[in-house]
Amino acid sequence: MEPKPTERLPAPGLHAAAGTLGLGLIACFWLSTLGAELFGTPTQIAAVKTAIPYGLVLLVPALIAAGAGGARLAQHRRGPLVARKTRRMRIVAMNGLLILVPSALFLARKAEAQDFDAAFIVVQLAELVAGAANLMLLGANLRDGLAMRGLRPALR
Repeated sequence: MEPKPTERLPAPGLHAAAGTLGLGLIACFWLSTLGAELFGTPTQIAAVKTAIPYGLVLLVPALIAAGAGGARLAQHRRGPLVARKTRRMRIVAMNGLLILVPSALFLARKAEAQDFDAAFIVVQLAELVAGAANLMLLGANLRDGLAMRGLRPALR
């Protein structure tokens, strides 16, 4: 479906910037967590885990802007890349709402109290797995977005 000549399309640059920011923040949270867990002291782990909820203040709006911008751009495009990107974003959103945000808040509270018990470890592992999944999904969306703009060949 082609847009009408008088219809304004959303700026793909804003969508791309918001998506890239979201991907970068998730990577930063994930790598910081992994580094602190593998090589840090309890104090360093607590510092990382208590800082992440502050980063959510930037991450959540970035992902909302990326998703909304992508949905708006998708109104004017069809095809397998658009369908895959849409499917992935639904998973990213559910992962974030159901696992990552609650985990970040739970872990921050536990870390602040220096309470690194079994519950902390289990939730931390779930958060790392869900975060890795979101990194892969958002990375695939970035790749497909570049392909849609003709900046990179699409993978099948």
